[in-house]
Amino acid sequence: MNQHGFQPAQRLIGIASAVRNTPDLSRAALVELLARHGESPDDLTGAGFSDEDARELQEAAGLMSGILTETDADRAALALNGVLAEHASAPRLSRHDGHAWHLHVDHGDDAGWGNWFLASGALALAQILGEHGRVTWGACEATNCRNLYLGTGPGSPRRYCSPTCASRARVAAHRRRRQQPTPGA
Repeated sequence: MNQHGFQPAQRLIGIASAVRNTPDLSRAALVELLARHGESPDDLTGAGFSDEDARELQEAAGLMSGILTETDADRAALALNGVLAEHASAPRLSRHDGHAWHLHVDHGDDAGWGNWFLASGALALAQILGEHGRVTWGACEATNCRNLYLGTGPGSPRRYCSPTCASRARVAAHRRRRQQPTPGA
């Protein structure tokens, strides 16, 4: 976790991309991703995060991947409202495991990993959509890349998950243009 607290939108992108690329992502890989995004090691033991919990999280990530590939703001809002209606409850501030105060909207401390992921991810995307008035996320447009991205910075809307994919796409387009015969030649 960074010094600014949890970043549920980044966690959502990271886990959803990983599951999108590897639908049967192992429990160990999910544990590593969750730890990287600030989850407590105590919560990620076999008792705290079982194989069944991993499957539940994989299913939730798959559902959120569908929303993360939606380009229309109205359809995205409807999908997010549906997830929030089914998986979120009244917001509450929580402080645990040495973390700073942060917002929870899942169904309580006994909520499953899938419910937690859907509720927190949907809330993060809803906040972003409300703030920007448009979809700022999507699937990378680079050939052979299935990663998702979150583009909330200034400038043109994002189309790629990374500078590497953007560069590869530009180089490929340049090569295609150079290979096309010129008119009148």
